Amino acid sequence: VVGDAKVMEAVKHIAGCSHLKIHSVEKVADAAFEYGTVDVLHMDLIDMSAFEYGKVSTMCGNAAFRCVKRVIELALAGEVDATCTNALNKEAMNLALDKEQLHFDGHTEIYAAYTNTSKYTMMLAYKDLRVVHVSTHCSLREACDRVKKHRVLEVIRIADQAMKELGIENPRVAVAGLNPHAGENGLFGVEEQEEILPAIEQARLEGILAEGPFPADSLFSKALGGWYDIVV
Repeated sequence: VVGDAKVMEAVKHIAGCSHLKIHSVEKVADAAFEYGTVDVLHMDLIDMSAFEYGKVSTMCGNAAFRCVKRVIELALAGEVDATCTNALNKEAMNLALDKEQLHFDGHTEIYAAYTNTSKYTMMLAYKDLRVVHVSTHCSLREACDRVKKHRVLEVIRIADQAMKELGIENPRVAVAGLNPHAGENGLFGVEEQEEILPAIEQARLEGILAEGPFPADSLFSKALGGWYDIVV
């Protein structure tokens, strides 16, 4: 764990894990990696005398951000093989980042910034169901406005490449519509006709097995039925 060993020690009882040993280390190489021991790369960012449960805290927001940034640095340096993030209070984090004139909407954007990644999306996965987003961490109004051909196409390409990197040779990509019933050919909106379908057609010209746009109900029944490898 990358975090604060003092906090980990203080909250063991909340998780019903009082028996666990908290082992504070300064670098990954010092970790014990033993059953019953939680190795904590101690960041020492929390003043326990000022720590309060259930309160939005600039101190805690800063600690959360610094820990995520440190984890990314460890991965890029090859000191860890993978990262897994915990829940993050975005309000607390951005209260802390205001002082540095920084802003992040969530983990996805932090990872993109510190890995110098310009084209990215979030993927949600459960067993064989995988979903990637055209928009993430924004209002519903803005999400609708972000449905543009260039972005839909970009996410289809990312989805296709991600599946290939996961070992699927010829990924099948299903693309969701935006409007009810996927717009019913313009009856309930034109985004499918003007933005989404042109993106799908371009993707297919590039050899990507993309289909759609589908209404949500039929889309997920097809995805859960194994017709598609990933949903956009």
